Amino acid sequence: MNDYTIVRDGSDYVVRAGEKSVLKISSRRRAAKLVTDAAELLQRQPVLSAEEATSIVPDLGAITE
Repeated sequence: MNDYTIVRDGSDYVVRAGEKSVLKISSRRRAAKLVTDAAELLQRQPVLSAEEATSIVPDLGAITE
């Protein structure tokens, strides 16, 4: 995961991947650990096509109550 940053937002830290905020957490150390863990998992996993990825990840916008 080469394009990430951890920025302070008040008393929390926000992990940003590129231009998107992906995680908000209260500990900078924990944020860095999670980014490292995610990078390791991404290296182990084969790259999926966009079609394969959408079949695995549900469209959360479609959920209604």
